[in-house]
Amino acid sequence: MTRKLPNPKPYVFFLFLAPIIIIFFINAILPVFVSLYYSFFDWTGGRTKNFTGLANYFTLAKDHEFWKGAYNNLIIVIFCTVGQVGFALIISFMLVSDKLKLKEFHRTVIFFPVTVSALVIGFIWSLMYNKDFGLVNYFLRLLGLEKLILPWLDDPGYILVTVSIPVVLQYIGLYMIMFMGAIKGIPEEILECASLDGCNDIQKSLRITLPMIYSTFKVAVMICVSGTMKIFDHILVLTKGGPGKSSQVLALYSYQISFDRLRLSYGSTISMGLLILSLILTLSSRKLLGGKQYD
Repeated sequence: MTRKLPNPKPYVFFLFLAPIIIIFFINAILPVFVSLYYSFFDWTGGRTKNFTGLANYFTLAKDHEFWKGAYNNLIIVIFCTVGQVGFALIISFMLVSDKLKLKEFHRTVIFFPVTVSALVIGFIWSLMYNKDFGLVNYFLRLLGLEKLILPWLDDPGYILVTVSIPVVLQYIGLYMIMFMGAIKGIPEEILECASLDGCNDIQKSLRITLPMIYSTFKVAVMICVSGTMKIFDHILVLTKGGPGKSSQVLALYSYQISFDRLRLSYGSTISMGLLILSLILTLSSRKLLGGKQYD
């Protein structure tokens, strides 16, 4: 006769979760409140700080550099969301197809950039974009496309597209894994019945798979929007916000204000503005994709 083990006490679960909750609070929640606190002061890092109330926020509302950075963030978010989520969805459909060979190899190659530091990716692409000896212009010369050779990091006209490409290619694998996990959760009987009814792979992907993983698609878009809004490393390595302010983003602007100009309180205010804009865009994307309609 087997002996039934007693159910664990509720506090046991909290003991196991406590370290993770504490780490999350220290690294994610506490800095938000610290930034909010400092945003109400005029502080340059010394012992004294003067309370200014909402003065920093009134200054922020009139700050053209802040709104320029917000515009650049929005453009990069659009490029990255379409590129990362869109290509990841297409690749996921291809990887679950029976016609594709070496699936594990393709998954590994596509996911590998996710494991690499953003600083390393930015440095590699800064070399590739070099107008004199970079690989991009080298291959264009090799293919006889000299007319397409450009100073990729020096022209404000297309700099946002240029800096978005490394971000897109680095994180496609993350969303690919999300979509493949959702696709694997679809009962095989449904897809087999569709095949018996004469549906090809494209029809099954668009009419069966996509509607059934729509909730995952919505979550992927929200993660992509919120993650891209805080883009920093790639821009810092590739352009440092240049040429001029054409690739300036809010996270980089906050960093420069805080540590280059030592206006720590105003840098905290910019961070709070970035947080508010990120929440607005994330919630807007959720509303645009149907809210709770497909949950």
